[in-house]
Amino acid sequence: MAQIELVCNSPKQTAVVHGRLRLQDMPAFLGGAFEAVSASLHRRGLHVAGPPFALYRGRPTEAVEVEAGFPVVEEVAPDGDVRPGTLPGGDAVETVHTGPYDTLGETYGEMAAWMTRHGRAPADLSWESYLTDPDDTVHHPKGPQTLVVWPVRQA
Repeated sequence: MAQIELVCNSPKQTAVVHGRLRLQDMPAFLGGAFEAVSASLHRRGLHVAGPPFALYRGRPTEAVEVEAGFPVVEEVAPDGDVRPGTLPGGDAVETVHTGPYDTLGETYGEMAAWMTRHGRAPADLSWESYLTDPDDTVHHPKGPQTLVVWPVRQA
């Protein structure tokens, strides 16, 4: 079981690519979004302020609405598919998931149970920050590390 904590986050400005897609298309979308944002920031001499992330709006079904990119220090102007965005501030439950991405659902289940036990209700969005390279099995033999953040409100 993951260590789950209640935190209060400050809002963060982001540079993102937005998409509405099928879950099976997520890996290709994320790779393309991260490349597009990186290239856009590089062209403008701007720097990332944290690891890549994907913010999900609503509950994933067969399709998901997602914004993928990087936190940035200053607001970015639109550039092709790259747009300014925000990771919201406020109370959230967070944990670090270690393991394959296809087991993230178990971590979300643990987080939902934690919320119920602690009188919290989930917001209609969540995000995942990808802390390690998914292909680095030398330094992370148990799998990649993903920070899962799920904003909450009083139940």
